[in-house]
Amino acid sequence: MCELSPRRQAQPVTISDKTRKLLWGGSGRLCASCRRQLVVDGFMLDDDSVVGEECHIVSASKRGPRFDPAFSAAFIDDESNLILLCGVHHKMVDDQPRTWTAARLRELKAEHERWVRSRLSHDRTARVRVRGIAGKAPDHLLRLTAGRQLIGIIDGACSSDTYYDEPEDDAEVDLIASFFQLAQDYADMSGGLEAGERVRAGRELGVIIEELEHAGFWVFGVREVRRLEGGVGKPAAWPVAILYLLRSSNPEIIHVPAREQASTGASSEAPHKEGDA
Repeated sequence: MCELSPRRQAQPVTISDKTRKLLWGGSGRLCASCRRQLVVDGFMLDDDSVVGEECHIVSASKRGPRFDPAFSAAFIDDESNLILLCGVHHKMVDDQPRTWTAARLRELKAEHERWVRSRLSHDRTARVRVRGIAGKAPDHLLRLTAGRQLIGIIDGACSSDTYYDEPEDDAEVDLIASFFQLAQDYADMSGGLEAGERVRAGRELGVIIEELEHAGFWVFGVREVRRLEGGVGKPAAWPVAILYLLRSSNPEIIHVPAREQASTGASSEAPHKEGDA
């Protein structure tokens, strides 16, 4: 299974390039459940971002959702046993296997692929792009010192822009990678987190923020709402979580006057966003 959560590891997959092309092409690069666009065009200096997940209908693992001992291992990674979903709906169907049975997922997949073929046969679909909104891009990122602040930025975000100062050793690599992975995992789940789970998530993120500070790194972030255009749907808001990890000695960090701190409730340090004039 390709399942990811803060406490769940992915099983190895051997999906071929041809199978991936068939899956993504047949799905129109959209989540089969909510039809959210799963490939985001690159922004400024960044590459395109893939936010979709290739999900197994029948699990290869005996402990995985919808495992069927009678199902042939030769078809586990076949296109017919895969469905394309966003992170939220991948977690939902794997957490609720009695509701989302293999038969129901195959029906969902078939219905979605029929819908994609129908739309493409009648419409000249415009290229999907995510664009910044003039005058709405934040000038600075604010320093984050608590997990609840980070939850507020990643909650419901459709994608993320990240940057970090170069690590100097393997310990820093592991710490930085753990932070971004944990933030991504909670971003994928945040729309479905209940109040108590948000508190626990905030605490877990707060602990790793403290570990980063002890290692000499400060966390900065801001939420930007961009615009999703093209495709088969109407233009829609596209929230983006922008997260930077900078060393506390980074010269790009500037001081925010006390009167601005009072109005924003933010820390006094904020770096310029990369690419600002």
